[in-house]
Amino acid sequence: MENGNGVSMVAKKPAKKSAAKKPVAKKSTAKKPVAKKSAAPKKAASSKSVSKKTVSSKKSAPAKKVVAKKAPAKKVVAKKVVAKKAPAKKVVAKKIAPKVDPKKAAAAKKAAELAKKIAAEKKAKEVAAQREKAAKAKAAADAAREKAKALADAARAKAKAAADLARAKAKAAADEKKAREKILAQQKKEQELAKKKADAEKALIAKQKAAEKEAERLAKEAEKQADLERKAAEKEAARVAKEVEKQAEAARKAAEKKAKALEKPVIVKLPAQDGITPTKDFDLKFLQAQREMLHSERISLVGQASRLEDEANALIADAEMGDVQFDDEGGEGDTMVVERERDLTLSASARHIVEQIDLSLESIKVGEYGYSEHSGKPIPRERLKAIPWTTELVEERVGTFGRR
Repeated sequence: MENGNGVSMVAKKPAKKSAAKKPVAKKSTAKKPVAKKSAAPKKAASSKSVSKKTVSSKKSAPAKKVVAKKAPAKKVVAKKVVAKKAPAKKVVAKKIAPKVDPKKAAAAKKAAELAKKIAAEKKAKEVAAQREKAAKAKAAADAAREKAKALADAARAKAKAAADLARAKAKAAADEKKAREKILAQQKKEQELAKKKADAEKALIAKQKAAEKEAERLAKEAEKQADLERKAAEKEAARVAKEVEKQAEAARKAAEKKAKALEKPVIVKLPAQDGITPTKDFDLKFLQAQREMLHSERISLVGQASRLEDEANALIADAEMGDVQFDDEGGEGDTMVVERERDLTLSASARHIVEQIDLSLESIKVGEYGYSEHSGKPIPRERLKAIPWTTELVEERVGTFGRR
């Protein structure tokens, strides 16, 4: 028979009670070594064994109550169930993790903290050096701006003085011409009749108006020329300031590049030959071909820049000689300024590429050509053949890391 908990119910027999109690006593003695083993490991294992004891005691408690109520033989059955669950505690004791040596762990932690402290001090020194360089570059840029402003003020004053002088000369010429015409008119007045006197007076008035118109035209032309020179001086000053800012930006980028160089992979360089240092990724033959291509591009760009600068200077010379007419009916002056600015812009672009080519030629000598200035990775040869002076990968260019 079975009760509600699944425990079999045994009939009352006095002889079986005494026989069942003996094996239970023997199994209870087997629990002692289990308790000793669970005390040696960590607290986690001991807590598990305690929880298992409580669970086993809770599970066996209802069974004991049922046996006590119905028959004494049920007690023997409950004790046997407890004895069977005891060996499972030995398995829990065997799965406990081994001990960790606290001295070794403390030494490892101390070494890691020391390495971290050294790295932080090194990084702080590098950041301080970069900030100092950036401050010097900014001071140089401020000085250049002040100098450019002084040059612009001087040019403005010079242009104003030239305009005043031109006005004075025009007025003096008009006065002289007027006096000369008056003398001639007086001579004709003495020689001619009364009828011719009226004609002479009319002609004198017409000549006076023409002289005034001519003087006004000369003054207007002088003002336009002065304004043109003033604008040219201001643009030149702005260009100089912009170049100074670019140099400061280049210095800042160079400092950043130097800071990032610590993270770049090491370039494997081979013995130098013919002024070229080949590397693991770029052999001597390829670098020779690139050097010839860079020299050819440099010669072409230098010639282009010189030609554009000469054209810009020629436009200014023509304006000073008076070949350009400045009046209300034409815009030749503005067109000349636009053409000159375009020539100067194209010339500056060509000069900038020449600077990049010079840096590429120097990198061929020292064995750093063909590697990205951002990541230090080798640039594909197809890109180097298309743009020999490039210093970055396509993905870096798309990500706007820097110049081409």
